[in-house]
Amino acid sequence: MKHRKKLIVGLILIIAIAAPTLKYRRWIYSYFARLPLFARTLPASTGEVLYRVEDQLATYGNAARARLKAKFDSKTLTYPPQRMALFALKSTAEMQVYVAPPAGPYQYLCSYPILAASGELGPKLREGDRQVPEGMYELTLEPNTPYHLALRLNYPNPDDWQRAKDDGRESPGSDILIHGNSCSIGCLAMGDEASEDLFVLAADACDQKLPLIIAPHDFRSLPLPENKETDPLWLPALYRQIKSALNHYPAPLAAANNQQQH
Repeated sequence: MKHRKKLIVGLILIIAIAAPTLKYRRWIYSYFARLPLFARTLPASTGEVLYRVEDQLATYGNAARARLKAKFDSKTLTYPPQRMALFALKSTAEMQVYVAPPAGPYQYLCSYPILAASGELGPKLREGDRQVPEGMYELTLEPNTPYHLALRLNYPNPDDWQRAKDDGRESPGSDILIHGNSCSIGCLAMGDEASEDLFVLAADACDQKLPLIIAPHDFRSLPLPENKETDPLWLPALYRQIKSALNHYPAPLAAANNQQQH
């Protein structure tokens, strides 16, 4: 078993080295290094193979913070925030950003357009369906990706795994990112500058629990859709959970009206 594992690790390193560009080599290596099978086997450092979060902040932090602070100043908010959260809305292709002080509710900061997201409205069910997931997730910083900078979803989360098990699905998919660039298959492409803003804001937030909601429609203003015959049986319950979770985040129009009144 040990010899087989060493052989696989060797092949991974060969694949990484043979990748056409350095950014692809970093991404390949980072992908395998996250897998439990290789987490303690792959070398922790291979020279230029991996970026650290600190490396990306040193490169993009100053410019991104200048843009972010302008947005915070326009809303009379303090940077960096204690907490941040994201809401990805499929029907209007927008990413809404929310921040909160140490004591207080979330406040709407701004929105970024989602430049590309493959698939249709509805949840992700299996590997290769090119669907963007729907549900409630946690984000982590992903400094190694061919698509500039990224935030990684914890998809599939325990709820996704349980629903897959109940449905008899073995491969719900994985490796879902919010990343730069303007093309995507199953992820959310935000463009390079927006990916820098989101990466730096997430890194600077005092609380590193970074929630994300992805929904087909804004259930704060629109009714839940009727369940179609082809929809999974659990989908209405998921949408009700999303609707409830959105109560913590004021809709942009409501937030703007409230700001004008004050």
